[in-house]
Amino acid sequence: MFHQSFQSFRIPSPSILHSSRLLTRSFSVAPKRSYSRPYSTESTTHPSPQPQRSRFRRFIGFTSIAVFAFTVGLTYQTQITLSRIMATPTEEETLTAFIAADPMTSKIDTTIRTHPVAEALRANSEFSESRPHLTIPEPMRLRNLTAGTLAGPGKIVVPPYVFSERDGKSMVSLMYLGGDVCGHQGIIHGGLLATLLDEGLARCCFPALPNKVGVTANLNIDYRAPAMANQYVALRAETVKVEGRKAWVEGRIETLPVDGTDPVVLVEAKALFIEPRQAAALSSLYKVA
Repeated sequence: MFHQSFQSFRIPSPSILHSSRLLTRSFSVAPKRSYSRPYSTESTTHPSPQPQRSRFRRFIGFTSIAVFAFTVGLTYQTQITLSRIMATPTEEETLTAFIAADPMTSKIDTTIRTHPVAEALRANSEFSESRPHLTIPEPMRLRNLTAGTLAGPGKIVVPPYVFSERDGKSMVSLMYLGGDVCGHQGIIHGGLLATLLDEGLARCCFPALPNKVGVTANLNIDYRAPAMANQYVALRAETVKVEGRKAWVEGRIETLPVDGTDPVVLVEAKALFIEPRQAAALSSLYKVA
């Protein structure tokens, strides 16, 4: 029995052994495969960050657009302003530019134009005559206080006749004040008289300033008598001193009698006007004021 079991145990043949060695070698040299879990939360790829535009570049871009738009707008507005100024009539042309809309207005206009005070000033070679409100172009005149808002029937009925002495020495303005610019019933509003004096005294001294323009620095008003509505008045102004960009002016508003009586002083004023430092650049705009 022992013999039989020994017989049944056989030594493998060389060929079989060689095959087993090859099989073992193939398993031993097989490359290792990478293993990753499909449920892993780690990403194997990282996207490259997108380049962001610099804040400085964005600022330069927006600023350039703003500057361009501002330049275009300023150029356009300047062209409009210059075209309006170029269309401004001369002082001589203003004397025939006004056309009365009704017989009453025509009568008032004729009375002022032919008044003895107007005739005497017109005959004086030291004075020039004009109607300054009519030098303002129509679109701008409508937004002007004394030439637009306060002008017309019942108010400053006709554009004033202004006689200016050479070199800004003195000025006389003749006008008619209606019944629609009153404070108390039948009495012209004191604020209107102050406005007329502010404008008139400034107009008087402007030619005496280096660049012919100025702004009000001080205005003192003294009311002497009630200014009754619906009457002719004369505004008289005189430049009393000029120092560089400063001009001192005195003036008054008085009645303009049509019956030969003496005038009555209604209000007196003293003012100081100063020419702005940038007046040389703005002088063209003041020509329509």
